[in-house]
Amino acid sequence: MSSPKREHWGSKLGVILAVAGSAVGLGNFLRFPTQAALGGGGAFMIPYFVSFLLLGIPLMWVEWSLGRKGGEYGHGTAPAILYKITGSRFIKYFASIGIIIPLLILFYYAFIESWSLAYAFFSISGTLADVAGKNELAQFLQGYQGVVSNGYFDSVWVAYGFFVVTIIINFYFIYKGVASGIEKLSKIAMPLLVIIAILLVGRILTLGTPDPLKPDQSVANALNFVWTPDFTVLLNSKVWLSAAGQIFFTLSLGMGVIMTYASYLKKNDDIALSGLTASATNEFCEVILGGSLIIPAAFIFFGSAETVRIATTGAFNIGFVTMPNIFANMPGGPFFAFLWFMLLFIAGITSSVSMIQPAVAFLEDEFGFSRKKTVMIMFIFSFLACQPVIFFMKYGFLDELDFWGGTVFLTIFATLEIVVFGWIYGIDKGWKDLNEGAEIKIPSIFRFIIKYVSPLFLFILLGVWTYQMFIPTIMMKGVPDENKPYIWGARIFILLIIGIMMYLIKITTGRKEEVKQ
Repeated sequence: MSSPKREHWGSKLGVILAVAGSAVGLGNFLRFPTQAALGGGGAFMIPYFVSFLLLGIPLMWVEWSLGRKGGEYGHGTAPAILYKITGSRFIKYFASIGIIIPLLILFYYAFIESWSLAYAFFSISGTLADVAGKNELAQFLQGYQGVVSNGYFDSVWVAYGFFVVTIIINFYFIYKGVASGIEKLSKIAMPLLVIIAILLVGRILTLGTPDPLKPDQSVANALNFVWTPDFTVLLNSKVWLSAAGQIFFTLSLGMGVIMTYASYLKKNDDIALSGLTASATNEFCEVILGGSLIIPAAFIFFGSAETVRIATTGAFNIGFVTMPNIFANMPGGPFFAFLWFMLLFIAGITSSVSMIQPAVAFLEDEFGFSRKKTVMIMFIFSFLACQPVIFFMKYGFLDELDFWGGTVFLTIFATLEIVVFGWIYGIDKGWKDLNEGAEIKIPSIFRFIIKYVSPLFLFILLGVWTYQMFIPTIMMKGVPDENKPYIWGARIFILLIIGIMMYLIKITTGRKEEVKQ
C-alpha cells in the first residue's frame, strides 16, 4: 500500500495563523488574566517573559525544526520523526505521547468548547440575561453541564446537542485537509478573533465609572489593579512556576501539534521568523487582549475585594458565570455577551482542530489511509472517547484527563524533544537545521539556551510539578469516596489509549522502509 502524497501549507501566512490558532485558545482569555492578577499584577510579567525567552521561544523553534525535518522523511508525528532522527526504536514508543496528549486533551476540550457555542446562543436569545437578572448563573451552568438537575436543565442532553454540533464542525475542517481546511479556517478565524477581542476590550475600556456612587471602580483604577506590580511575590517560587506553566500551555508546547503542523512545510521554508511570528501573535492575544477583559471588567462592576475572590474561582466560573453577570450590568449586554462566547468558541475551535491532526497524520503517513477513511476512523473514535467526560464530569473524570494529558505528559514530552534536539541529534546539526531557509539571524545565545538552559528549566519544572502534584493525585487526596471509582476508570481509560497507540506503533515498525522497497 502506498502512502498518499503529503500535503503542504498553501502560504506562509497560512501556517503562521494555523500555529497561532493552535496556541490561542480558551486559556488566553480565561486562565492568563487570573494568573496575572493573583501573581502580583505587573510583577507577574517578569517571570512570564523570562519563561517566554528561556522556555517558550526555544521550544517553539525546536518543535518547528523537528517537524520540518520529519516532513522531509514523509512523517508528521513524533514517534516516527524522533525514530528517524535518533535511530532508537525505544524512543518512538516513548514519543507516542506526542499523539496521545492532544487526543486526551481533545476528549474534554471539545465538550468545554461546545459550552461557548451554547452560551453564544443563550446570549443572543436573551435566555442568559434573564438568568443573570436572577443571579443564578452558577446554578444555570451546573444544570447545563449535567452536574445537577434543576429548574433550568433536568439532564445533560441540551449540552450534548451542542457538543455534537461542535465536534462535527471540527471534523469538517479536518476532512477538508491541511491547506483547504485548517489553513482556510485559520485565515478567517484568527482575524475575526482579534476583531471581536478588540471590540470587547474597547467596550470595557470606555465604560468609565459605571456607578457614580463608587468612583474608585473606574477603568483607570481597574488597569492599575491588574498591572501595578507587587515585587514581593517574586520571592515566591510558586509564582515563577505558575508563569512558566502559563507560557508552556499557552504556546501549545509539548503537545506534538506544532511538530505535526511543521511537517507540512517544505524543506527550505522559513521556520525561524515564522515560529517567532506565531509566538508573538499568541502573546498579543494573551497579554494585550486577554489581560484587558475579565479582571478589569470585574473590578469596574464589583470592586477589588470581589475581583480577588473571582480570580480564585476557576476558569469555568470566570468565563461562564462572572462574565455573563458583568455583561448583564452594561448597556447592550446580550450582544457583548454573544461576542464574548463567540470569541471563546473561535479560540477553542482553532485549537481543537490542531489536536485532531497529529492522529490523522499518523494514520495517513504510517498506514497509507486516505483522508476520508482516516477522518471517519478518528471521528468515531473521538466521539466515543468523549462520552465518559460528558457523563462522568461531575465525578472528576475531566480533571483526571487534564492532570495527565494537560500537565504531566506535556512536560515529559517537551523534555524529550529538547534533549533529542540538543543532545542526541546534536546541537550542531540542530542549529544548522533551524537556520536553514531562515529570514532572520537567530541570536547565537539561543544555541546555549536550547542545549543547556531550557532542558534544566524543564527538569526543574517537571521535578516541582512531580513533588507538588504527583503523589497527592496518585493517592487521591481530597477526592470524595464516590468519585474514586470514576478516577480509576479515567486512569484505565488513559492506559487503554496508551496501549492502543503502542500496538499501532509496533505494527508500523519498518513499514515505511518496506513501502519504499
